[in-house]
Amino acid sequence: MARKHSKHDPYRDQNREEDDTPIAAVNCWLCGRPTGRTIVWHHPVPKSRGGRDVVPMHPICQQTLIANFTNSELQRFGMDVEGLLLNPAIRKFVDWVANKDPDFTAPQAKKQR
Repeated sequence: MARKHSKHDPYRDQNREEDDTPIAAVNCWLCGRPTGRTIVWHHPVPKSRGGRDVVPMHPICQQTLIANFTNSELQRFGMDVEGLLLNPAIRKFVDWVANKDPDFTAPQAKKQR
């Protein structure tokens, strides 16, 4: 028996006006700045290492973590952002990005291992 109204009707929202209400900005897990239009939901403990929790981050902050730590190192830190900030490269990055726009992006260096 067919449904009277489809769950995924592509024409249902056609006549609705765009909702321009601002979305409450959440703070980035690493740098603490408000997030912009793009939010990356990052696993502090990588999924490959059993991580389930996700935290909001800027794309540039996530790229910096990935460039500076292996999955094993991230697993050891877990949800401890203060431990990550003790790393000189991460501290230098967070201090540098502190006054940037929330949607700021820049090319990242290759992994240094």
